[in-house]
Amino acid sequence: MKKTLLACIAALSVGAAWADYPEKPVTIVVPFAAGGPTDKVARDLAEALRKPLNATIVIENVGGAGGTLGATKVSKASPDGYTLLLHHIGMATSPSLYRNLQYKTLDDFEYLGLINEVPMTIISRPTLPANSYAELAKWIDGNKGKINLANAGLGSASHLCGLLYQSTLKTDMTTVPYKGTGPAMTDLIGGQVDIMCDQTTNTTSQIESGKVKAFAVTTPKRLGGGLAKLPTLEEAGLKGFNVTIWHGLYAPKGTPKPVLEKINAALKTALKDADFHKREEALGAVIVTDARVNPADHKKFVEAEINKWGPVIKAAGQYAD
Repeated sequence: MKKTLLACIAALSVGAAWADYPEKPVTIVVPFAAGGPTDKVARDLAEALRKPLNATIVIENVGGAGGTLGATKVSKASPDGYTLLLHHIGMATSPSLYRNLQYKTLDDFEYLGLINEVPMTIISRPTLPANSYAELAKWIDGNKGKINLANAGLGSASHLCGLLYQSTLKTDMTTVPYKGTGPAMTDLIGGQVDIMCDQTTNTTSQIESGKVKAFAVTTPKRLGGGLAKLPTLEEAGLKGFNVTIWHGLYAPKGTPKPVLEKINAALKTALKDADFHKREEALGAVIVTDARVNPADHKKFVEAEINKWGPVIKAAGQYAD
């Protein structure tokens, strides 16, 4: 009885100690350079979070090593709720891409909730002799060993999608890594490479302008807008193929539960913000509205993604360290 009473008092004391959180600006670390897609998501979210969290939010860009430098910094930060991490699918792929990772993805962070998902598209050079996914599949089958598959660099969204695409097709293509989506897209448009799988944030304008050919989307359901006519890869026969570039919010391990609850509640409110929705739709992103906005379900999702990507990366033998 006495132990139970002491435990209750301790719990109440912890809650009272953090009742006034936040009392100073909150920093969201973005593990990539300013101006990129993840940075844009973070800045849009910061705008939507300020009011429900009742705090000034500062974005800090800590780029390098495929996002692992920024993630490492947050994993070692004071667990007080004033340093958070906004990261993408790299949270799930880094454990396989980096064999000497300085943190444990599932152990060194508190999970706060998933934010959005960005679909991917299968696109090609404009001169490729195919005009439907069925024709593309036939062309791939007839040109084994001759196909160049572009990506934006090791560990990038296009690299990961390309790995899974080859694995699902059970075929090998010549991977051509670039230093970013820009140069990869330039060479695809110019016909120097054949195929690429990349985010709608990078491909939609090129598709709609006719500068590249588009064949399919990587989501279980078709997209809207100008990409509505594109079939899903599952429709095209690649059962279970589902790749999106998602973003989630994290805190250092050990952050007090009352603080985590405040941040999660503010995040859920921010995800319903009309202006935030407009900004994300402009990026081609879909706001998460399912159970993954809850910490436990967010963590389960990331664990499933780790298990999904690990064998693909290992089979390819392409590591970032």
